[in-house]
Amino acid sequence: MEVTGKIKMVDTTKEVGSGGFKKRDIVVTTDEQYPQHILVQFVQDKCDLLNNYQVGDAVKIDINLRGREWTNPQGEIVYFNTVQGWRIGKVQADASQAHNVPMPATPTFEPAANFTEEEHDDLPF
Repeated sequence: MEVTGKIKMVDTTKEVGSGGFKKRDIVVTTDEQYPQHILVQFVQDKCDLLNNYQVGDAVKIDINLRGREWTNPQGEIVYFNTVQGWRIGKVQADASQAHNVPMPATPTFEPAANFTEEEHDDLPF
């Protein structure tokens, strides 16, 4: 799966817990009729992939959806979803126009001037 849009926010790398788990968030705003602000999380060694990106860059991020179950202190089961990025790349501004390559003009033919009914009837049906 992938998310494409412009970067709205790039967060700093944060260490969570005592085990040294690292995460870094990025928000991408999609380019569609109703733009969406999608939070994508990069973890561990993938955090460094965001070092060369800044707000306003047009990007494509390859993602995986992650879900987990957690039992809270009251004994209730709670579910969490995460959009996890694993690759990111800049999108060229002209990439959308590359798909709209104009078709070459079709050659025009002059109509036959001395056409008779008998000459064209060579079809087998």
